[in-house]
Amino acid sequence: MAKVVLGKTGITVEKNAFGALPIQRIDRQEAVKLLRKAYEHGVTFFDTARWYTDSEEKVGEAFAGMREKVYIATKTGATDAEGFWRDLETSLHNLQTDYIDIYQFHNPAFCPKPGDGSGLYEAMLEAKAQGKVRHIGITNHRLNVATEAVESGLYETLQFPFCYLATEKDIELVKKTAEAGMGFIAMKALSGGLITNSAAAYAFLAQYENVLPIWGVQRESELDEFLSYIKEPSVMTEELEAVIARDRQDLLGDFCRGCGYCMPCPVGIEINNMARMSLMIRRAPSQAQLTPQMQEKMHKIKECLHCGKCKSKCPYGLDTPALLEKNYQDYLEILAGKEY
Repeated sequence: MAKVVLGKTGITVEKNAFGALPIQRIDRQEAVKLLRKAYEHGVTFFDTARWYTDSEEKVGEAFAGMREKVYIATKTGATDAEGFWRDLETSLHNLQTDYIDIYQFHNPAFCPKPGDGSGLYEAMLEAKAQGKVRHIGITNHRLNVATEAVESGLYETLQFPFCYLATEKDIELVKKTAEAGMGFIAMKALSGGLITNSAAAYAFLAQYENVLPIWGVQRESELDEFLSYIKEPSVMTEELEAVIARDRQDLLGDFCRGCGYCMPCPVGIEINNMARMSLMIRRAPSQAQLTPQMQEKMHKIKECLHCGKCKSKCPYGLDTPALLEKNYQDYLEILAGKEY
């Protein structure tokens, strides 16, 4: 078994954590079943958020009566102290607990600090003093905000996208967190579904001792795949190195990670899925991507206002209107030639 220590928090867990965003898409009974199965097979770290609709409630039900056996991290997207306290009390209620192991600011556009006028960090300190929060964390998709959080010395954990499509700057950020004694929680370890070889994904992240990957799980088959690495961790081989090299060649550059921070669209375009559709079809072929319903969603791209709102909110600096148009044209060609 491979273990990870989350920096100065001292939290030590199996190098396999459960990302609870996808369970909002399945019914409560199935979600609770997956969560408990994960725990029964060695997973003890579970990450959720207020923004994930009923995810917190499902996590709360799964671990009611055994709270001390697991670590639960959740997040607040509040922009002021009043919203912070409202989110915190709601999360505690949903999770059926009186404390949160790691409470994280959820992808803020700035790095909350004492005296910044938002009152967020002061509220976080008060919540920790009350025992409702044990450790303070932050999540982000912006390299500059993440770097500022590390350098501030105010945070015990950072959650940031990290996978084998990482840039040198991303890798440097991981090293900085280790030097600062911060825990690094890796989201998007499969790049939102574009990485289809979980063994390669696991082996890459295993090279970084301070990194805890959270795998988004929606199906039991997915969970079983990750659980298999607890008994037999995937290690880097020449074959997996070749997989990574091919994927980096194909995917590095301007591609949508599917994070959804560009949403909502004024005309209802499902940007976070439509802007990556051609890649998804070619890498993970599925009839579901070619249904009349999905075609209707893709055709909605024609209604784009080119207002620039999505582009201004993209944490990766993508030209999302141009990316949507490119994906739409690729999709039309795929439909015409059924090249999948």
